[in-house]
Amino acid sequence: MTKLSLPGTAQASPRSVLEAVGNTPVLWVDEPFATAPAGFWAKLEGFNPGGIKDRAALHMVARAHERGVLRPGAPVVESTSGTLGLGLALAGVLHGHPVHLVTDPGMEPIMERMLAAHGAVLHVVDRPHPQGGWQEARRQKVAALLTALPGSWSPDQYNNPDNVAAYEGLAAELADQLEHIDVLVCAVGTGGHSSGIARGLRRRMPRLRLVGVDTIGSTIFGQPARPRLMRGLGSSIYPRNVDYAAFSEVHWVAPGEAVWSARCLAVRQFATGGWSVGAVALVAGWLARTRPPGTRIAAVFPDGPHRYFDTVFNDDYCRAHGLLGARPPTRPDTIDAAGSREVTRWTRCTTVTDPTQAPVSSNAGAQR
Repeated sequence: MTKLSLPGTAQASPRSVLEAVGNTPVLWVDEPFATAPAGFWAKLEGFNPGGIKDRAALHMVARAHERGVLRPGAPVVESTSGTLGLGLALAGVLHGHPVHLVTDPGMEPIMERMLAAHGAVLHVVDRPHPQGGWQEARRQKVAALLTALPGSWSPDQYNNPDNVAAYEGLAAELADQLEHIDVLVCAVGTGGHSSGIARGLRRRMPRLRLVGVDTIGSTIFGQPARPRLMRGLGSSIYPRNVDYAAFSEVHWVAPGEAVWSARCLAVRQFATGGWSVGAVALVAGWLARTRPPGTRIAAVFPDGPHRYFDTVFNDDYCRAHGLLGARPPTRPDTIDAAGSREVTRWTRCTTVTDPTQAPVSSNAGAQR
């Protein structure tokens, strides 16, 4: 069994795959989103073996071992849309844990095969929960598996503060690489990396502004929950790890807009990714065009393009869902409050509140 250690630190064994986690590069991105000298820096988390959530998976497992709540050889059980599953599969291989992953029919076939190849056992729920959608259905299946598998443990990525703490290393890397950052742009799903990176950076850059990127149909920031095509960002539940007070503004992006952006990145920069990367790049590019000259913007690209072979980069899939040929507008719509109306395209809001605490407008969810 490999000795537990944290990503981005010196490793005991020079042959361990742990050395491949962390210390990811940054890339300057201008075209096609901005014209030089405007642009933004992209942190390429796709250079990790499985993506950005390798950091969280390894950290949560390490901390659970330290606390004694995860025993040697015990099963690990978690709900995932894919990327955290890869990280947990990595942790299972390294530290000798059987890994059970609960997903839904929206998981890409290539991701199912990759997870199975790395030894994970997949459990696919067959119907969404009436209120909480697929995510709540997956969480209930996790609870059932925890009862059925003696000694099993779940990291509970939506609510585990170790998921946030896992990104302190990424924040330190960004600070060392860029020295100063004015605006940080992050996709938001569980809330782990947006909260953790911003918290770490603000120790050195207290005036940092955090911009969140969500998908239409996600309830995280107070929109009504709807069926969602995009994986890896958004939620039909309210994760406790989302630090609402940390955000200066939030943007919602539609699937076709994210596809256009991800494909443009592939053509113009070669470095690209899937839904989250496309959405984040679209927002970061607009910020680069509209913020004062000299504003230093960092955007986190959570993974690379490979798992999106069947979706974002598949013409048949995109055509079937009406995602081809729709160039996004040059600027987002703006709303005053998340609950003022339901958004269906790229939209921003500079008033960010916790929807579980703030009152919701009476016309929330109305189309107009």
